[in-house]
Amino acid sequence: MSKSPPSLLSLAIDSALRNISHISDLSSVPDPILFQLFLRTLSAGKLTEKVLKVFMATGNDEILSSIQMLDIQHILTPVLPTSSYLTCKSALDRVF
Repeated sequence: MSKSPPSLLSLAIDSALRNISHISDLSSVPDPILFQLFLRTLSAGKLTEKVLKVFMATGNDEILSSIQMLDIQHILTPVLPTSSYLTCKSALDRVF
C-alpha cells in the first residue's frame, strides 16, 4: 500500500517552520494555519524571543492564550553601554 503524499498545506507549514527565524510578519496567515505553525514551532524547539514577538504581534487569541497557559516569558535583554558610548560620554563629561 502506498502512502499518500503530504498536503500542500503541510508542505507550506514545513517550509515556514524551516525559515521561521527569517519571518518578520505573520499577519496575513489565516488563524488556523497560524496556530498550527505556532504549535509546530514549539515542538521543533524554534521559539526564540524574536519568533515569539512575531507570533504575539498577530494578536491571535489561541496563540496568546497558549503563551499564557504555558507561562512563556519574554526575556528582556538589557541595553548595555558599548565602548563607543563610553568614549562619547567621557568626551561629553570633559566638555560639561
